[in-house]
Amino acid sequence: MMPRSTIPPTMEAATAFDELPEILSEISITFIDLPAEELDLHVMDALERIGQLIHVDRASLAQRVGAGQLQVSHAWCAEGTQAPRDVYNENHLPWIMSHLRAGVAVSIERQAEFPKDSPDRLIAEQEGVRSLLCLPLVSRSELIGVLTFLHLRQERVWPRALRKRLGLLADMFANALERKTMEIKRRGVYEEVTQLKERLETENLYLREELDLEYPHGQVVGRSSKLREVLRAVERVAPTDSAVLILGETGTGKELVANAIHAISPRRERPMIKVNCAALPSTLVESELFGRERGAYTGALTREQGRFEAADGSTILLDEIGDLSLDLQAKLLRVLQEGHFERLGSSKTITTDARVFAATHCDLPSMVEKGSFRKDLFFRLNVFPITVPPLRDRIEDIPPLVWAFIEEFGRTMGRSIERIPERTMKRLVSHAWPGNVRELRNVIERAMILNTGPVLDVDIPLGPVVGTAVPRTLAEVQRDQILRVLRHTAWRIRGKDGAAAILGLKPTTLESRMKRLGIARQPSPGIS
Repeated sequence: MMPRSTIPPTMEAATAFDELPEILSEISITFIDLPAEELDLHVMDALERIGQLIHVDRASLAQRVGAGQLQVSHAWCAEGTQAPRDVYNENHLPWIMSHLRAGVAVSIERQAEFPKDSPDRLIAEQEGVRSLLCLPLVSRSELIGVLTFLHLRQERVWPRALRKRLGLLADMFANALERKTMEIKRRGVYEEVTQLKERLETENLYLREELDLEYPHGQVVGRSSKLREVLRAVERVAPTDSAVLILGETGTGKELVANAIHAISPRRERPMIKVNCAALPSTLVESELFGRERGAYTGALTREQGRFEAADGSTILLDEIGDLSLDLQAKLLRVLQEGHFERLGSSKTITTDARVFAATHCDLPSMVEKGSFRKDLFFRLNVFPITVPPLRDRIEDIPPLVWAFIEEFGRTMGRSIERIPERTMKRLVSHAWPGNVRELRNVIERAMILNTGPVLDVDIPLGPVVGTAVPRTLAEVQRDQILRVLRHTAWRIRGKDGAAAILGLKPTTLESRMKRLGIARQPSPGIS
């Protein structure tokens, strides 16, 4: 007798079987002569239509990649169900893979049908798989991928007629993927010649742009237009004694910008003094900045020089200045205006010639309006503001940053990395990086520790991040990437540096995809 939790063939299922041939015919016609760049969206549409029609919890397509792995490239999930992991190791699914490599579909109606104590069963239990149907994608007698339908909430019967019809869908996907691979290879030769021609045509212009930057900025890595604007601002303000306010999200490299200014300033012979205002207890910030006399407070057993005194004739960086209390802000304002201060516990006035850099991720104008930051101090610091762009706004800097970090950790770890897989670099470039350059550096360091060979594969964190949404479907990932590139190009679609060129799409294809994904031009956010 069939368990009560199993979904038996029903009238609803019978209706689905009747509708399935018509939908498969529509999909087959759609895939005829379909451009390679449009395949992904149509595969997603097909998975969603079929998944909803036959009432499964998840439908996914995984393609075989190097090192015996299955990379999930397309997935649809019913509402309230968990998305699949990105990569599956074939060695962890030996029973299933043995059938698929032989061109045989795997039909499981309940977990008990898995071989006892098999790795396949263990993974099914870990992911809560109750029933599944795996169909091989075969091209030229080789397994190139797997089409999977499964249930996470209850068991399911897979009638022979349904398996046969879904096998037709697997054949369509296999043929479409093969055509896409061949089309990409054909295009590759043409694009390589075109890129070489464009590189030669723009070489002189590129050299002229390089000469616009008078100094090397070794620690600041990248060639994006936004980063170059920052470095040009660095070179303009460096020869002066003006205060500099460095703004930007956490992890963007504000301290590196401060180092770059100091390194080419007239004060470069003396070290720059750095103070992290957020890392010090409020009771110690004043003595840290201005020094103290012996006995100034309980525990002050010795006289101590302050950071402003140490920075006389040099530069002082006040990092996270938005965390300073209002009374310390008043004392700091006096130093900026007059160059005078007193040590804690002393009435003797000390004079300093310290140039001040301030850095913060806070919205200081909003803090001024709320009264938590002094207006006069803000105006005094805001003489020459420099905003360091977040990493998501300069995605072309990600590859050189990745290689810079690989070289850095390679020296300390005694490692040599020869290459990074293209799919890995694409994932790095498309990731949102809420922690900016600092997060990217930490991810590369972890990857260097975990990887032992000459090829670096990077495991990008996919868990939820505070303040950011983690896409669950390919359509959401595509929508997020298209929006990021559109913002980067100021919503310019056409042209050499337009969004379509960056994404590798025809302008008409991009416009069609934007319409399909509900992407409309949004006004640029104002700066308060």
